[in-house]
Amino acid sequence: MTPHSNAAAAEPAPAPTERAVPVRQGDFATLLDALEYAASAGTGASFHDGRGRLQSTLSWHALRDRAETAARHLVGLGLGRGDRVGIVAETREAFLVSFFACRYAALVPVPLPASIHMGGHSHYVDLLGRMLADAGARCALATDEFLPYLEEAECGDAVRFRGSVEALLGEPTGKLPERPRPEELAYIQYTSGSTRFPRGAMLTERSTLRNVLGIARDGLAIVDGDRFSSWLPLYHDMGLVGKMIVPIASQCSIDYLGTREFAMRPRLWPRLMSDRGATISFAPPFGYELTARRLREGDAEGFDLSRWRIAGCGADMIRPEVLERFAEALAPGGFAATALMPSYGMAEVSLAVSFTARGRGLGVDEIDAEARASGGEARPVADGGARFTRCGAPLPDYRVEIRADDGSVLGERVEGTVFLHTPSTMEGYHGAPEINRQVLRDGWLDTGDLGYLADGELVLTGRRKDLIIVNGRNIWPQDVEHIAEQFRGVRTGDAAAFTVDGDDGIEVVVLLQCREQDEDARTELLRGIEGEVRAALGIDPRVTPVPPHSLPKTTSGKLSRSRARQAYLDGLGAA
Repeated sequence: MTPHSNAAAAEPAPAPTERAVPVRQGDFATLLDALEYAASAGTGASFHDGRGRLQSTLSWHALRDRAETAARHLVGLGLGRGDRVGIVAETREAFLVSFFACRYAALVPVPLPASIHMGGHSHYVDLLGRMLADAGARCALATDEFLPYLEEAECGDAVRFRGSVEALLGEPTGKLPERPRPEELAYIQYTSGSTRFPRGAMLTERSTLRNVLGIARDGLAIVDGDRFSSWLPLYHDMGLVGKMIVPIASQCSIDYLGTREFAMRPRLWPRLMSDRGATISFAPPFGYELTARRLREGDAEGFDLSRWRIAGCGADMIRPEVLERFAEALAPGGFAATALMPSYGMAEVSLAVSFTARGRGLGVDEIDAEARASGGEARPVADGGARFTRCGAPLPDYRVEIRADDGSVLGERVEGTVFLHTPSTMEGYHGAPEINRQVLRDGWLDTGDLGYLADGELVLTGRRKDLIIVNGRNIWPQDVEHIAEQFRGVRTGDAAAFTVDGDDGIEVVVLLQCREQDEDARTELLRGIEGEVRAALGIDPRVTPVPPHSLPKTTSGKLSRSRARQAYLDGLGAA
């Protein structure tokens, strides 16, 4: 899809930062209400290539017009109100147009992954087919690049049309239906699938916009002069809601860089922030880690990051060291450590639950590791304890409880499962009534995350299903992996820890992506990790080398320990 221009050869200009209308911080009833107010702001999205060059600009006004045109074509396909439309979510204009076209046509968009590198061609095609079938999609859309994968996917007979978004922008053929209502589904967001096949969280217009209001008003406090920048995938909740819907609902411009382009050249992220004077950007921990590691000496001095006021970070668990290294590496470019904003959220509540206070920076909670392992007590210590990141206090009207296995509510500084009661909680997972009964009870959502409260702030410590229990002691796989990652030549994300049934009971296995070619050096590395884990945690792991890039990842780039365990049982790492 190419930008409209009076001069075909003219280079596009970036979307302006300043808006032509008063700021509204997401206080809208529907997504279309938000888009139509943004259409009068003069702001929009700018798309950049793998070298950071501006490729095209899409104003929110043009997005509205093109989405309406495409919506009339969707109506002309004979789709009914509320039908699902799968859309491969590339970071391109076509995805934004097709997403909002669905809402104008009263259809439910289902963003699909746009990465064929998550397990190879066949795995990606199979994943597309399973998602389309699971969502009950009647239509599937992609750009010309991804259309062949979409056409190859087997998803039953429900899909009536598979085609490109470009094909929807000719002469309109249908009449737009009644506008979506707040209680209707806005979209289906598939979770990352770190412990299972991704599930489709069903979010209504009302719940989505309630969360957007909390993000824009209470979390980010968006003001005139704010500008977003993002390389996050738009099929993930942090990208879809945080970096597409929130900028539109707050009339901000945003600079997009493709996720694959970021992974190849991480320095483009701070470079783009500097060049465009962006003020807000979010990323999971691996984005901060990768950027800091790839910076060359003197790179940071060439940036001007003085306007970057919010550097958000969200994940199951955030290692403080990762953000500390990033802040130190970018400080010569004017980056202020006070911009760091750890947060917590999940697709099941649209996106956000809690934010660190603006301008405070990274908050670290240091606790006694043995007290935690033996009794779940997060007892603070002055030095030498396990370090965790504080993710801030919940948004207004968002309630957090930490519960024991028997469902009882635990007090502060006692680790347990995180339960949420929010105005933006999903209606449930699509087509999963039994699972919905398990995770949604009396208005509360069982997140499956482990954590505790400290001074009213949420501290995340991991995933319940990943917990390793050895001789009655709780061992967290992240702690095992972190020890391995401290060894020379081992990178963040190179280790996966889990348990299997051994001859003498439970056995802890660590799969290690090993780049060391010398056999003696490799043996020394593996024995060193085993010894350090034994000394630190009191367990005897089996550290098994596997090839680089062999550990399975989710659609959002997180390590999947459950799939790593299955791969090990299937022979990964076998001699």
